[in-house]
Amino acid sequence: MKSIRLLALGLLLFLLSCQPQSPSLVTIIDGEQIKVVQTTERVPLVIVTQAGFNIMPDDRVYLNGTLIPLDQPAPQTASVTLQLRHAVTLTLITPRGQQSIQSAARTVGEALYSTGLLISAGDLIDPPADTPITGPLTVTFKPARELIISVDGKLLPIKSSAPTVGGALAGAGIPLLGLDYSSPSESEALPADSQIQVVRVSESVTLALKPIPYRTETIESADLELGQQQVIKPGVNGIALTRTRIRYEDGQEGKRVTETESVVQPPQTQVVNAGTKLVSHTTSTDIGNLQYWYSIPMYATSYSPCRSGISGCSYGTASGLRAQYGVVAMSKDWYYALQGMEVYIPGYGRGVIGDLGGGFPDGRPWIDLGYNDNNYQEWSEWVTVYFLGPPPATIPYILQ
Repeated sequence: MKSIRLLALGLLLFLLSCQPQSPSLVTIIDGEQIKVVQTTERVPLVIVTQAGFNIMPDDRVYLNGTLIPLDQPAPQTASVTLQLRHAVTLTLITPRGQQSIQSAARTVGEALYSTGLLISAGDLIDPPADTPITGPLTVTFKPARELIISVDGKLLPIKSSAPTVGGALAGAGIPLLGLDYSSPSESEALPADSQIQVVRVSESVTLALKPIPYRTETIESADLELGQQQVIKPGVNGIALTRTRIRYEDGQEGKRVTETESVVQPPQTQVVNAGTKLVSHTTSTDIGNLQYWYSIPMYATSYSPCRSGISGCSYGTASGLRAQYGVVAMSKDWYYALQGMEVYIPGYGRGVIGDLGGGFPDGRPWIDLGYNDNNYQEWSEWVTVYFLGPPPATIPYILQ
């Protein structure tokens, strides 16, 4: 089609050339070949053809450096320079696929634009858009994707054709420094949802002094009464220096890791004498003076045959005594160590350890005060329990 158009144009120009015009001096440059002719012709196609140069429909002609149409008369001047640029084969690889074109464009970018492709910042063009075209060439074009980067509390829209998240960040001038990381990670492909989050990470190290509690060494003493203690050597807490690394992500503390802990001053053990001597005491009560050998605070509750926490009534006890007023229960260790011993509880009176109860899971001292159903009183408080009678021959193991 272009050949027919050029033939028709050539005929028209031939007719026009029959009219007398002033000749111009034309310098024709075709690569390394330069030729100077004098002609009255003004149409570039006719001038270069008459000068013996071959020209194809996709070739270009520049008049004094400016691209002009092949078939349009040029302004008449005394001298002009026509530069020929012949079309070469370009292989384009784009999202549309692969195609071959003939182009006389001077640069890769100019050739892509001539095909209707819109080029923007961030597009992948290989070789680059400003690469001169000097012969057949393969050009790869990958348009940039629109991405949103969340960084430093802002949302930054960018366009990138990088194959990975790290490449897109580097191209946007947002490199990951130090401990920074991104989501998706920098080695992953660009995310389908176009969202990239950059997390700024920093760390600080703190030094702090930490007390080291001293331990207590207990030495039994037959010179002290059971339950009494005497400090022979006071204990002193030690001091440790801890090094803690704190990690921050986007300014918020993430985690703390204690890296080292060194002893600056070791603790000094406390030495205590603990009494083992059983001594009788007398106390005045609402039922007269009573002799006791040991007293201890215990948490008191109460029960009766029909208020023992089971369905129905139960009159039996662990010792075989009848459940009634004057029979008290203790937790397992206390019961087996002190079964049958008499006790006195202010506000309750005398009792005998004759039953086994649950007590506290943490082992706190506990006593359950027995009642008859007709005189039941509810207890739920701390009391002092006095162990009556002369001291036993040996210290019960529960008190050791």
